[in-house]
Amino acid sequence: MTERLAPEDMATVFQRLQSLLLSLDDTRTFLQQLTELAAGVVNPPASCGITMRRDGQPLTVASSDERAAALDETQYQAAEGPCLHSMWTGQVVEIPDVEVERRWSEYLRAAREWGLQCSLSLPLVVQGVTLGAMNIYGFEAPNALDGELRQRFDVFAAQASGALQLASMQQRDAEQREQLEQALASRTVIDQALGILMGQERCTAEEAFALLRMRSQNSQQKLREVAADLVTRVSGQPPSQGKIFDRG
Repeated sequence: MTERLAPEDMATVFQRLQSLLLSLDDTRTFLQQLTELAAGVVNPPASCGITMRRDGQPLTVASSDERAAALDETQYQAAEGPCLHSMWTGQVVEIPDVEVERRWSEYLRAAREWGLQCSLSLPLVVQGVTLGAMNIYGFEAPNALDGELRQRFDVFAAQASGALQLASMQQRDAEQREQLEQALASRTVIDQALGILMGQERCTAEEAFALLRMRSQNSQQKLREVAADLVTRVSGQPPSQGKIFDRG
């Protein structure tokens, strides 16, 4: 019989989930730790994989062990299975007993070879959009993920969805910061070139910028490239990018 966690143990699980968020270094590490935490909700441990869409294709972004990764991959190859159905439809998909399940026959043949007894696929939904699915695979006995434990997994998936939203926001913030750094680096080079032109032509900053833009148009090069060429030609070395942000 599958041992089920007491309520106080579930509280500890959720505390650990929140701790993961606070110590999040990158999304990949977080998702890996998340699958391990989810698998441990069942004792003996189940297996857990997280499937997400990348460029319209399913991809396992994290898995607790080899069995979860293999079962996810089997579904991708067969183009069918509970985790794919959950991700595409946003529905919870439960297989209480693999031996009596009649859907997804090709996937189930491979799943039985891995010793799968039951599974639960939970959509990870953020603001009405299904980002992926969390897939719990049980190998000890049929009907091992139902009842009260199923309700706890529902709560866990909701927590995981919020965590994924935060991870996605952090990723977007990092990308925006990178774009800002690139923009500021370009402006630094352009400012150096403007200073050179102002000295050479004895003109204002506005006039120097007009000259630089004209050179850019005539050469069909980006403004930053023209500026970098000018700084390199005059100084004999590539332009300094400057220290923009201290990442700590």
